[in-house]
Amino acid sequence: MTTALRTYDCWAAARTRDSIEPISLGTRTASSPRLALRWLRNRTAAITAQLDPPYARPGRDWLTSEAEQEEALALLATGHTYRVTLHDDQTTYVIAATPPRTAAW
Repeated sequence: MTTALRTYDCWAAARTRDSIEPISLGTRTASSPRLALRWLRNRTAAITAQLDPPYARPGRDWLTSEAEQEEALALLATGHTYRVTLHDDQTTYVIAATPPRTAAW
C-alpha cells in the first residue's frame, strides 16, 4: 500500500500596479503546517527587509507577534490557507501557504 505525501504549497508573489500577471518570488512545498509557517516567516522576513521602514512595519509586526504565529499555525493545521499581504507605493506582495486540496490565490 502506498501512502501519498500530503504537502502544503507555499508561494510568494508580487503584483505591481501595472502588471497583469503576478511575479513569482518563490515556491516551496512543506510536509507539515509548522514547516509551511517557517517558510512563510522566512519569505516575509526577506521581503520585509527590502521595503522602506513604513511599508516594512506590518511585516515586522507579524514576524514578532507570537499570537499571529499561533493563529497561522492553527489555521494551516485545520486546512485553511494563510496569507501575509504587504504593500508599498507600487507593489502588493502576497506570501501564502495552502494546505493539501485547497485552492490558492
